[in-house]
Amino acid sequence: MSALDILKERGFIKQLSHEEEIAGLLEKEKITFYIGFDPTADSLHIGHFIALMSMAHMQKAGHRPICLLGGGTAMVGDPSGKDNMRRIMSKEEINRNAGCFKKQMAKFIDFENGRAIMENNAEWLLDLNYINFLREVGVHFSVNRMLSAECFKQRMEKGLSFFEFNYMLMQAYDFLELYRRYGCVLQMGGDDQWSNLLAGVELIRKKESAGAFCLTSKLLTTSEGKKMGKTEKGALWLDAEKTSPYDFYQYWRNIDDADVMECLALLTWLPMDEVRRLGALRDKEINCAKKILAFEVTSLVHGAPEAKKAAGAAEALFGAGGGLENVPTVFIAKQQREGKIADVLAAAGITASKGEARRLIAGGGLYVGEEKITDQEAVFIPAMFDGDGSLLLRKGKKTYHRIIVK
Repeated sequence: MSALDILKERGFIKQLSHEEEIAGLLEKEKITFYIGFDPTADSLHIGHFIALMSMAHMQKAGHRPICLLGGGTAMVGDPSGKDNMRRIMSKEEINRNAGCFKKQMAKFIDFENGRAIMENNAEWLLDLNYINFLREVGVHFSVNRMLSAECFKQRMEKGLSFFEFNYMLMQAYDFLELYRRYGCVLQMGGDDQWSNLLAGVELIRKKESAGAFCLTSKLLTTSEGKKMGKTEKGALWLDAEKTSPYDFYQYWRNIDDADVMECLALLTWLPMDEVRRLGALRDKEINCAKKILAFEVTSLVHGAPEAKKAAGAAEALFGAGGGLENVPTVFIAKQQREGKIADVLAAAGITASKGEARRLIAGGGLYVGEEKITDQEAVFIPAMFDGDGSLLLRKGKKTYHRIIVK
């Protein structure tokens, strides 16, 4: 199977600029392609992981990836999919975030012996002469056509700044630069990037009279069409400090039955025959597929040892075995052992604030052991703690924390 056949079979492909030409190219040649990642945070999230998995499949088929860090484009910010202008970031913050991205990407892409390339568009964007840029690049773009692009259209009512309007040209110029430097002929990205990707294809074809192509991957959504990867704490991050391996594991363990097969296909290396077998399971048996999904994805992101710990913690809470040592644990001071529960939860970081803790209690979503806490002014009492000074606390149906007195 060609790389395109593999990506199609696993459900990655959403749109292609020139399907027949791309199919022939990937079947007959080994190409250089790229995906861009703007370092707007200090960690990659699950949306980036889908892009990296598509890139890894391409690399496994013999094609050479370029991971393009957007040290230049992040100075402006992509308006695609955003209701308002992104926060303007400092160069220092962008560089720090880019360093975090580099470390995480190396887990999924093989950079040894030139098998992949890491670039940063700050190298050619930050020192551009604006007049020269307009003469070389801007002259090839129709404002009327740009305004019809989906990434701009949805912002027209609220207002689109001229600052952001330049983003499409910058991304197109990235593709041109990578074509000139490395012979890169294919750009890949999420489906919300379609207009930006097409702009790069057209620029290369006009400037270089050469074949250039793009394809988009589907965004990770639930069977109901809602964006996947959001938790009560925000995005589902790949950094263990921002989303713990246990919380990461539990996210996949608890997804809807209807989403299991798609996630197995997109986020794991399991053969498609096995993906289809697991995805066909129903009722209680689908839990087996969810456990496999959670373990496989957590292993890829955090390593097999952390995945085993997370699985063991989940089994201790919901199954018939395992120990509690790997359940998310916080430590409190002795004087907090008889403190107000809402105050202790906020101080320990279990809730974001005292107000959130009170709302959790008022909504009937907090349990100490099997006891529901309904009084917002309730305090911990010694009898709640086991002999080793610990107690198990539950938020909602499935979020557990172990509290231990120091």
